[in-house]
Amino acid sequence: MAFDLLAMTFGELYPTYLQKIERKGRKESELQEVLAWLFAMPRDELASLNDASLGEIFSTRELNEAADKITGSVCGVKVHLIEDPVMRGIRYADKLVDELAKGKAVEKIKRD
Repeated sequence: MAFDLLAMTFGELYPTYLQKIERKGRKESELQEVLAWLFAMPRDELASLNDASLGEIFSTRELNEAADKITGSVCGVKVHLIEDPVMRGIRYADKLVDELAKGKAVEKIKRD
């Protein structure tokens, strides 16, 4: 059975993100802040995404207008060059989590 990233729910992915940043000494509140920025929503509404699939989220939600400033690579792929908007959105989230885990300041990650 093949793994389907688009079918994975946000609630299934979130603990992986949390583990990654906590291993590096970062806080859940910081993770919530950068993800809320990406999704252009208040932090306290993030839980409303838990049951939605990544495919659903990234095909229906408008991301932060500054999300196109996210550059760099995830798994050797330049995120800003990914043509599929759904996959680009998923990789934007991955990139923000990577930056948080690497110690980048939250305000710089948010690119405002």
